[in-house]
Amino acid sequence: MSEANVKMPVLFIGHGSPMNLIEDNPWTKEWEALANLTPRPKAILMISAHWYTAGSFVQVDEKPGMIYDMYGFPDPIYQLQYPAETSAELIERVKSLLGAEVAVKEDRGYDHGAYAPLLKMYPDAKIPVVQLSVNYQADAREWFAMGQKLSVLREEGVLILGSGDIVHNLRLINPNMGNTGFPEAKTFEETLLRKINPEKDNDLVAALKWENIEGARVAAESPDHLAPFYYCLGAVLGEGDVKELTLQPFEIRTHDYVWGSLSMTSLAWELK
Repeated sequence: MSEANVKMPVLFIGHGSPMNLIEDNPWTKEWEALANLTPRPKAILMISAHWYTAGSFVQVDEKPGMIYDMYGFPDPIYQLQYPAETSAELIERVKSLLGAEVAVKEDRGYDHGAYAPLLKMYPDAKIPVVQLSVNYQADAREWFAMGQKLSVLREEGVLILGSGDIVHNLRLINPNMGNTGFPEAKTFEETLLRKINPEKDNDLVAALKWENIEGARVAAESPDHLAPFYYCLGAVLGEGDVKELTLQPFEIRTHDYVWGSLSMTSLAWELK
């Protein structure tokens, strides 16, 4: 099922540890399930936490290589391949929609934030994938606004997929904590999810000011992994003034904490 007139959902995947690349676990099985529930995209616009740049860039190589941007993991991880190709049409659309806000980047491969979920969701690598970088010079309001500009791609058969973690603080990770989270990290994520829920706080303005949410310093000392969430949120809500937009219901597909300061929460908006 891949029709340009089918409005695509928006997905945010909590990709977690690189071990998810080679493990079958409840999280990776849910990624597989999401792919089966999603109309097959014409192309995928991937926004990964692992391409974190000064300014915004879109990759333009026809056949991006692999970037093994992780260290000290089992050898099989470094043998994985995801031989997808980009889409010249999608690249041009991104450039058109974002204008001077985005530049092109050659010799940029797929990072593991991109191919970790894609290897599970679309293992045949037959769907074109184009990565858009996360601009670390911007803030949540600007990430959201960029997502708003990209939202029309959903009407064109493009799946907008953010890959990161709402809670991600490697400095505080404690493997002895297993599948539990620090109270501050859990407070942050639960508050943020409540603020974007139209049936709960329904407070987009506050959600965009994540720095003010209790537990923010523990949950997101650096917002690199949180940023893709905001691009996705903008893509869901589309153009309009923040104070006048209507928040949309979402599904929490996975909702777990790992090692104190890492969450595996994945969200889906307007899943058919």
